[in-house]
Amino acid sequence: MTNPAIAAQGVWFTYPDGREVLQGLDLRVEEGERVALLGPNGAGKTTLALHLNGIHEAESGAIHVGELELNPSNLMEIRRRVGLVFQDPDDQLFMPNVAEDVAFGPANLGLSGAELDARVTEALAAVEAGSLADRAPHHLSGGERRRVAIATVLAMRPDVLVLDEPSSGLDPAGRRELVATLQGLNITQLVITHDLPFALELCKRAVIMDGGRVVADGSAAEILANDELLRNHRLEMPFGFNQAGS
Repeated sequence: MTNPAIAAQGVWFTYPDGREVLQGLDLRVEEGERVALLGPNGAGKTTLALHLNGIHEAESGAIHVGELELNPSNLMEIRRRVGLVFQDPDDQLFMPNVAEDVAFGPANLGLSGAELDARVTEALAAVEAGSLADRAPHHLSGGERRRVAIATVLAMRPDVLVLDEPSSGLDPAGRRELVATLQGLNITQLVITHDLPFALELCKRAVIMDGGRVVADGSAAEILANDELLRNHRLEMPFGFNQAGS
């Protein structure tokens, strides 16, 4: 049996103020899956994301990325393998132009010259943003900034992409373009979102977290059609939403 892309087993984490945010969490994501991670505010979703590449350290339990267990000796490689795309693209875009932003990570790995240029071109092409290379990030639309933020992570050639509220603040066109971009990426994705129609369109599988653990896991279509389950975990589809799309 092959190793999953991500495996979290019995993970516990408490913030310094005493809040137990992860309480024995178990989650397995297979290679190539695109999984929606849902749940109310405070469920522990973003905290889990920050564990997956070692920004937070679990008090107990284990996290594996592929065959590697997350520990201090593997931390740099884990951070290369798990790319985080934050909710606010401006947290990841700080250079004078897009190409320099996308080049920043690989350059810090030691890439330079033609090899670095090729990595930037590859990452921007993956999100259909090649024409933005010379643009200043603060002059881009929200959707363009989101795609460029994804490119900065893809430039590191990660194995897993973890996205925190990627559709937040996007207009309908930007949201539609983002769905197409993510569907076109051949990479494992864990998508944290409160946008349930977005989750349904993008992901075949959905996981609901609440109280620091997984409380539901299955087909996105089935989970998001279960009104009682959604209500019990402070989730709801938009008024009048028709899952058949008609």
